[in-house]
Amino acid sequence: MQPGEASNWIQPNIINTTNHKQHHDFDRCSHRATIYIQLAEHQLPHIKSLTLPLPTMAERNLAQIISQLKHSPSMSYTDANALLSKAKLALLKLNALTPAPSTPTHLLPLARETYEQGALFAIRARNPEAFTRYVQQLQPFYELPAAVLPPNLAERNKVTGLSLLLLLTQGRYAEFHTELESLENREGGGGDVESDRYLGYPIRLERWLMEGSYDRVWKAMKSSEVPCDEYSVFSEILKNQIRSEIASSSERAYPSLPISSTKSLLFLDSEGDVISFAHHRGWIVRDGNIYFPDTAEGEDGDQNKEMSQMVIENALGYARELETIV
Repeated sequence: MQPGEASNWIQPNIINTTNHKQHHDFDRCSHRATIYIQLAEHQLPHIKSLTLPLPTMAERNLAQIISQLKHSPSMSYTDANALLSKAKLALLKLNALTPAPSTPTHLLPLARETYEQGALFAIRARNPEAFTRYVQQLQPFYELPAAVLPPNLAERNKVTGLSLLLLLTQGRYAEFHTELESLENREGGGGDVESDRYLGYPIRLERWLMEGSYDRVWKAMKSSEVPCDEYSVFSEILKNQIRSEIASSSERAYPSLPISSTKSLLFLDSEGDVISFAHHRGWIVRDGNIYFPDTAEGEDGDQNKEMSQMVIENALGYARELETIV
């Protein structure tokens, strides 16, 4: 290149080097410096972008599917399942179905979100088996160090809280407490697990159920304490469990109860519902009263009877509160 000629990456129409080649006055140097700066500003972002991996078609499709699932929570389970199948196929193509050393780190959040959305849709569809599978698929992602995959605590705790509720409604108390221990010992410390909006709810319910404080459980299920809509799915299951426990306590504590009291006690809507429930339990309905069959009592019979009476009194107290509010 001859002195004064433009380099080959500068457009000829930008700098004219054909005239006054020997004149290097200040204005010309300043003009050329300005042009070089402008070119650099134009070129550098382009050069920098070439060093970053561009998203593939599979990645773009996966991101679109996740966005569609997140913004359409009322979508039918059939439609959601079809989208989730496509998402998992994309993850398979991207080698990101499960976290591995070969998995590109920028794909880990997408894989985690896919399984989290699958878990939430499974709960909304009342499909505990599918929900459990998604939770199992999520565990390896949740166990990754924060330096590899920064946790999304809100979503993780929401899914974990739902898993605790499922264990609670299925009576799997040993697994419930094992899960709690793992939460308290997780990386970075569990902190005050019960203070978390999503985790504290099932923890309190389990404690009250163990205490026989069914009135407190019932109150929690009918108040703003329910963290989100997905948690309400378990309310009907817990209500039926509570009715069954109160019914058993009633049988141990009293020989009979008025139908009106039994209605309040069991949180039923009408006396007709009481009669149907009584027949299902094998109780005798006569003259406006419910008569419980004799139950054999062991050596701890008096203590059980006292505990049962306390449960009944708590439940009746809450029922009276509800009637006062109404």
